[in-house]
Amino acid sequence: MTMDFTDLMKKTLSLMVALTMGFFTACSGSDEDEPEAPKDFTLSTQEMSFTSKGGEQTFSVQSDAELTVKSSAADWCKVANVASGSTKTQKFQVTVAPYTKNDDREATITVSLGSLNKTIKVKQTAADGLEVDTKTFENIPAGGGEITVKLKANADYVVTPNVSWITEKKAARASMAVSELVFVVALNRSTEPREGTITIQLNDLKATVTVKQQAGTVAADGDFSDGDAQSIAYQIGLGWNLGNQFDAQNNGVAGETAWGNPKATQATFDKVKAAGFTSVRIPITWLGKVGAAPSYTIDKAWLDRIEEVIGYAEAAGLKAIINIHHDGANSEYWLDIKNAAKDVAKNTEIKNKLYAMWNQIAERFKNKGNFLIFESMNEIHDGGWGWGDNRKDDGKQYKVLNEWNQTFVDAVRDAGGENMNRYLGVPGYCTNIDLTVNHFVLPTDKVQNRLLVAVHCYDPNTFAIEAQKTEWGHTGKDKESWGNEDDIKNAFNKMKTNFVDKNIPVYIGEMGCVHFATERSESFRKYYLEYVCKAARTYGLAPIYWDNGATGTGRENFGLLNHGTGAYINNAEEIIAAMVKGYFTDSTDYTLETVYNNAPK
Repeated sequence: MTMDFTDLMKKTLSLMVALTMGFFTACSGSDEDEPEAPKDFTLSTQEMSFTSKGGEQTFSVQSDAELTVKSSAADWCKVANVASGSTKTQKFQVTVAPYTKNDDREATITVSLGSLNKTIKVKQTAADGLEVDTKTFENIPAGGGEITVKLKANADYVVTPNVSWITEKKAARASMAVSELVFVVALNRSTEPREGTITIQLNDLKATVTVKQQAGTVAADGDFSDGDAQSIAYQIGLGWNLGNQFDAQNNGVAGETAWGNPKATQATFDKVKAAGFTSVRIPITWLGKVGAAPSYTIDKAWLDRIEEVIGYAEAAGLKAIINIHHDGANSEYWLDIKNAAKDVAKNTEIKNKLYAMWNQIAERFKNKGNFLIFESMNEIHDGGWGWGDNRKDDGKQYKVLNEWNQTFVDAVRDAGGENMNRYLGVPGYCTNIDLTVNHFVLPTDKVQNRLLVAVHCYDPNTFAIEAQKTEWGHTGKDKESWGNEDDIKNAFNKMKTNFVDKNIPVYIGEMGCVHFATERSESFRKYYLEYVCKAARTYGLAPIYWDNGATGTGRENFGLLNHGTGAYINNAEEIIAAMVKGYFTDSTDYTLETVYNNAPK
């Protein structure tokens, strides 16, 4: 069959139209076949906060789709839809119930659209909570002490004692759930019992703790009663040095723990008292704690801590001695007697600083009773330990030290208050007994019979300090040729003749003996300390043991009591017992000769 050209063109055109229509049909498809676009929504907040009073807040969701909203704690945190602000904004109200408990609580609101979930944290703070475990402290001893209040609180609170004789040991604090507040109750000097309160306030909540203290005696445990020089020395009694503590320093800056001892506590001083000591000497270095001329302002935090530790002594019923200690060591620091003796201007500068410091210290403690003694300085010398230029400068250094002691007395008395009645300790050159007897001049004073002379005794140092010799006294074999029984008696008798007999009290601010490694050497140590203490009592002096906290044996290991707890170190209990026996036993059957006759064999 043949096809003409016209038929061929028609068929070709029809095929092209058919193909074109098929293409458009395949590409266009239908609406039902299109994939659904992903849906999202936006929350106006992610967190809501309510106080314990509860209340209502709203949040909005940007979405025109249907949402699901749920609360994880529908019993107290309810959520409900409210009128929409526009076709794409939905608003919801959160209602939180009041809350009376003391722990914060949380809920979660979950907003869902299909498989997409978003959350809002709802936080409600607890109601103010304040609880104390003890509402009343009865029968606090007249000597004072510490009380501990256990407290639960869930926000910041304020503590206010209503009397000055109750002080908080640590005033600053952050809010906390549970804490222990420690308060120091001071010694009661009155013959009447007394009562005070401590108020603890947290917003509108208030807790009151009542403190009742027993009556004191006419003369409280730590206070002096009037008497002659021997009586005053006996009231100081057997003392203990908190050595290598506040006198410690590193790189010219004093620090309580700089030489390794732990911080002193009330327990330390209570154990000192319980062990049989009746006084404490608290040596203090002020290096790095004093500002520039002319005011020479003392660092407040350092003074605050000193006051706290003096309070420990007061609460324990101990007499206390504080001083300026290593500021004059070997003429290396500002108490430079070597150059002061050569330069009038230098000496004047030092006296100005000395006056300013002691006047500040005295002002700070002007309301403290006379249980507190001030001691001007410690072991002042030019680096030669009493065998330097002082032996060949025509007495210039001795004269300077006497001037410094006078400056000290004037500065303290000028501060007024209890300082007008305070006992003041003044040392001789290097606190050496012979140099004190020969060159010391007692300062003039505005009051009578309130100055004490301070000396030290470690004779012989090769036994008592260095442990180069391991025995002592008339029965010893490995002993020094000097510093034995007769030398101790002669030295102490010099102090009696030149001062005690002239109604000037004397205390031995430092004495002691190191711990030895062998039992035999320890027996001589015990004998030495018993003899020295008995000799001090016999000649009317007060001995104060040097305790640096060291726990080993040999050179400079003087430790008797842990400075942080008061616990005995090594065989300290029997060593202290020997000193207590030597000083406090007054029986006619117990004399220096008795001690001598019972020396180790």
